[in-house]
Amino acid sequence: YYDVRHPQWYKRPDWFGVVGVPRLYDGHDLRLSYVIWQEGVSPAIVVELLSPGTENQDLGEELRQPEEPPTKWTVYEQILRIPYYVVFSRYTNQLQAFELVGGRYQPVALVEGRLPIPQLELSLGLWQGSYRGIERLWLRWLTLEGELIPLADEELIAAKQEASAAKQEASAAKQRAEQLAARLRELGIDTET
Repeated sequence: YYDVRHPQWYKRPDWFGVVGVPRLYDGHDLRLSYVIWQEGVSPAIVVELLSPGTENQDLGEELRQPEEPPTKWTVYEQILRIPYYVVFSRYTNQLQAFELVGGRYQPVALVEGRLPIPQLELSLGLWQGSYRGIERLWLRWLTLEGELIPLADEELIAAKQEASAAKQEASAAKQRAEQLAARLRELGIDTET
């Protein structure tokens, strides 16, 4: 919801990111909506996933009809002034990015297939892989340098692998110590004192 004078006017992006606003509403509840005049902070980025029925509107190619709310493009660009607008087509695997420059969205050239967002110290790009059992090209957050930012399940797997490696290393060290103690005993050296 973006206009207090028109509370029935709203835009629902497929995804948006806001900086400086608590994740939970009133500190304890999931957000069912984002009301700009209550939050006071516009999103830093909006992502739309193209579909054949909304492609023209998502790309700013649809004109506003009289007496109708502004188009998504107009709301994001001129009303909310969202710095970054990203459009991804899962049908063509094309990623398009726009940056607000001088009050208008300008196409951004991707850097190695990703959109660097210095203000967020992140970049957004495409990643080929499996997520929740589905293999395809996905949008993924990366560092500015292009390194994947792990998802929660990836962090869990990495932590388990690290713990397993540490356990194996400790077991190997214990085995080496036991072998050394046995060798010293064979040589008549007391290892208990």
